[in-house]
Amino acid sequence: MKNQLGFSLIEIMITVAIVGILASIAVPQYSDYVTRSRLVEAQSKLSDTRVRLEQFFVNNRTYVGFTCTQAALGSENFGITCPTQTANTFTISATGTNKMTGFGFTLDDLNQRTSAITASGWSNPSPNNCWVSKKPNIC
Repeated sequence: MKNQLGFSLIEIMITVAIVGILASIAVPQYSDYVTRSRLVEAQSKLSDTRVRLEQFFVNNRTYVGFTCTQAALGSENFGITCPTQTANTFTISATGTNKMTGFGFTLDDLNQRTSAITASGWSNPSPNNCWVSKKPNIC
């Protein structure tokens, strides 16, 4: 009997099927992991901006006049804005851009945190009093 060299077509097809199954499990998990890591950017920018706002208040006895533009510097996934600023209150918002479209977070002067998520496969927590960090709505 002749010695066989190489692989048969069946062996190659089984290997391709196994790799395909593993990839179909691994790719979505990796994608979720990358998205979760990007959420940290928004949450840290909001917290950093809150500290800056509090320092501004200590110096000026008002939140009016603070600019959020510095907080958004270096952020490629979230835009940081301060839509509400009064003498005694503020609200900071992080809105997803590029690959993070559909994610939004807010923080106010009472340290109340909310999530506004419309991205596919994700949802808002109930009650909405925290920042979502994992699927489906885990804070």
